Amino acid sequence: MEAKRWLRAVLFTIIVVGLFANLFIKDSNEAQHTHAGEHEELSDQQHVHISTTFSWLKNIVLNLALGDWQSNNIPSSEQPEKPHIVTFTPNLSTCHKSFAKPGFQVYCCPPKPESEESFIDFKIPDLSSPRRIRRRAHLADKDYIAKYNKALTIMKSLPYEDPRSFRRQADMHCIYCTGAYNQQYSNASFSIHRQWLFFPWHRMMIYFHERILGSLIGDDTFALPFWQWDAPEGMVTPAMYMDGAFTDTEREETHVHIPRIADINYDYNDTEIEPEQRIKKNLAFMYHQMVSGAKKVELFMGCQSKPGKDGVCDGPGTIELAPHNALHTWVGKALNRYRENMGVFYAAARDPIFYAHHSNIDRMWEYWKELRGYEPEIVDPVWLNSHFFFHNENSQLVRVRIGDILNITKLGYGYEKVDYPWLNARPKPSIDPKIARCTLNTRNNGILGAHLNDFRPEGRTLDTNIEVKVHRPKRQRRSEEEEEVLVVYGIDVKIDMFVKFDVYINAIDATSIGPESREFAGTYVNVPRGITIEMNEGDEKMKKKSNLKMGISELLQDLEANEDDSIWVTLVPRSGTGVNTTVDGIRIEYMD
Repeated sequence: MEAKRWLRAVLFTIIVVGLFANLFIKDSNEAQHTHAGEHEELSDQQHVHISTTFSWLKNIVLNLALGDWQSNNIPSSEQPEKPHIVTFTPNLSTCHKSFAKPGFQVYCCPPKPESEESFIDFKIPDLSSPRRIRRRAHLADKDYIAKYNKALTIMKSLPYEDPRSFRRQADMHCIYCTGAYNQQYSNASFSIHRQWLFFPWHRMMIYFHERILGSLIGDDTFALPFWQWDAPEGMVTPAMYMDGAFTDTEREETHVHIPRIADINYDYNDTEIEPEQRIKKNLAFMYHQMVSGAKKVELFMGCQSKPGKDGVCDGPGTIELAPHNALHTWVGKALNRYRENMGVFYAAARDPIFYAHHSNIDRMWEYWKELRGYEPEIVDPVWLNSHFFFHNENSQLVRVRIGDILNITKLGYGYEKVDYPWLNARPKPSIDPKIARCTLNTRNNGILGAHLNDFRPEGRTLDTNIEVKVHRPKRQRRSEEEEEVLVVYGIDVKIDMFVKFDVYINAIDATSIGPESREFAGTYVNVPRGITIEMNEGDEKMKKKSNLKMGISELLQDLEANEDDSIWVTLVPRSGTGVNTTVDGIRIEYMD
């Protein structure tokens, strides 16, 4: 193979030499016809032409030699030369059409390609400007609700051609969350879910949405509310979303319009339990998702993708999986095919409650940073220098760099100070750990299948519970800072649908307990995109298997299993959603 590459390089070198020899002869002949005293130098335009030609031919030779020829190596105004460090940036000229179902087109792309607009780079707001303080939605007073309702009504009345209009805001979420754009320098799709772009992209989406609303009513102090679903008093859907411009017909009536405690770990099952019990489950779940299961950056932020078709990963962080995904589904209307609006990515932002939901998601990110002492979560230049594009309150297209938006104080907004009751909701084992371990070992003794935790090559279908014995690596944690991580790998959701399964460790009956029990190790939730992208010629399909990583060091300590050689792991598919899902296996690894 190497010999063939260099043979091609030699052949093209000969061609290049021939072309330049011909060019030299042509220039020499033209020089003979010049008048005496005239300079025989090439014009600037000719210099540029020859330089570009030489660069193009050189790239052909080098890339053929390396076996890496791509059309975007050709210098042009539409496809600039790759920078030294390639980051995540959308190619604004590649927006794809899409279909939600046969014959039903969903076209989220802007009426005029954003690639035809000039853009400005994002600048930190003037710190002398009033600071916007986001407050709890369930405590909003009449004056605030009236002001917000007026701004939202104006936004909804704007024509679709105006990028500040409500529908254009919603369709921007559709574009970025379904892969409607390609990446720059690649034919791979650009998507901001299920990896480390999730938090910064949504932060800036609601940042500009908030500023547009304020500008429409001339109020530079206007701030979005947040839906405080992580505290008992805020778990019911805020009343303000039941009237005026805040209403949406595509919500699940039995969840939203009848006062009901939100199920932030919703699994398609509307089991009736007492409000106090639901609150207890929610608080224990939040403790896991924010504290014991989120001690490392990747566990909370999601996996670290790299640009290009081979670099994109699928490994969501704790909060993105739930409450984020779970509450999207809980709000969405069950009678609709994909639980539109909130229950599917392409339509989620059409519901005004989306913005209060994501304001609280952003607040969770900020508080997680506070719990870590504001230690920089990621210092990778690929992440810091990645860009998104949004329209601001002046309808200008703005290029936003992640490294510039990590400090909300500099961004000019903050959150009302509130308590976090889930910090004291550390769950306890549902049964004495010694009894559970003895029972499990006795029950599964001699069952060979229970000891096989690698299910490849076919994978195992999640049409029923899967229980396996997973051996821990011989070495133990090097230090208290190192996290032991349970990995469910090779998760393949074969149909675009809602899928949820929970993971338990050393549980005698995993179907009868939930996140209020210490045996709960984590959850996996897949929210459908809801549309099929119409691929352009040369586009790369980006479907990849997913991995679920769960921090279990604290959990093993509470289960008195931190010295054991192995643990029993149970995967529990919820509400029959695993029939089209397979898993390749389960293992344990360590994370610094």
